[in-house]
Amino acid sequence: MYDITELVAGLLPAARPRYLMGVGKPTDLVEAVARGVDLFDCVLPTRNARNGQAFTPDGPINIGNARFARDGAPLDPECACEGCRRFSRAYLRHLFAARELLAYRLMTLHNLTFYLGLMRDMRRAVADGAFERFRSRFLARYGVESVGDSADSPADSEA
Repeated sequence: MYDITELVAGLLPAARPRYLMGVGKPTDLVEAVARGVDLFDCVLPTRNARNGQAFTPDGPINIGNARFARDGAPLDPECACEGCRRFSRAYLRHLFAARELLAYRLMTLHNLTFYLGLMRDMRRAVADGAFERFRSRFLARYGVESVGDSADSPADSEA
């Protein structure tokens, strides 16, 4: 996918937005930006939220896991969404296990907040000519390695 994305993005006009439909994992978004993609849309953040998955800078967590039953921490201590500000992982897990609609709402709000922040941070890194540093730090914290060589990343050269 990354090879084809890079090939196609390189063939499209640099002065026009380059759109990648249906790609939504945070690591895939970062890698696609490194290859010249500007726009995305995907149901993944909302669908995964409804299935109990929250995205965090340290990787996804599945709130339905028993280990969160007594966890008093927020989903993501760095997140400013309503769910992270007001509720613990244990409470969110309880809501999710009880199939309470509030669980789906709060998880969705959290994931959308995470994605908006990720896109904002990538946009800022591109504008500052520091995307490769952002990319390396994000992927290291998220727990994955970069794919392919990006020494001449379009995201850095178009800032």
